[in-house]
Amino acid sequence: MSAKNLDNRNRWRSKTIGFRVSPEENEQINILVRLSGLTKQDYITRRLLCRDVVVQGNPRVYKALRNQLAAVLDELKRIEAGRGIDDELLNTIELISGILGGYERDRL
Repeated sequence: MSAKNLDNRNRWRSKTIGFRVSPEENEQINILVRLSGLTKQDYITRRLLCRDVVVQGNPRVYKALRNQLAAVLDELKRIEAGRGIDDELLNTIELISGILGGYERDRL
C-alpha cells in the first residue's frame, strides 16, 4: 500500500481514483504532463477540477519541450504537403506554441 501524502492545502490524499484510457490517449496525457512540469497526479487533478495549469519554466520543462519539438519535426517531415496531419499532432503543436508564447511574454 502506498503512503498517504498531503496536497498543497495540507489535506490528506487518501482516496484513489482510477480509469481506463486508450494507448493513444495515454500518450497524449503523458505529453501534456511532461510539458506542464507537474506530476501526473497534480496535472489530472487540476484539469478535472477545472483549475488553470500554469507552466513554470524549469530544466525539466525545457527538456520536455525540446524533445517534443523534435518529435513534432519528425512527424512533419513524414507528412507530405500538409496531408495526413491528425488532431493529436495539431493539439500538441498548439500547446507548445502557447507555452513558448507565455515564455516570450514573461521575458519582455
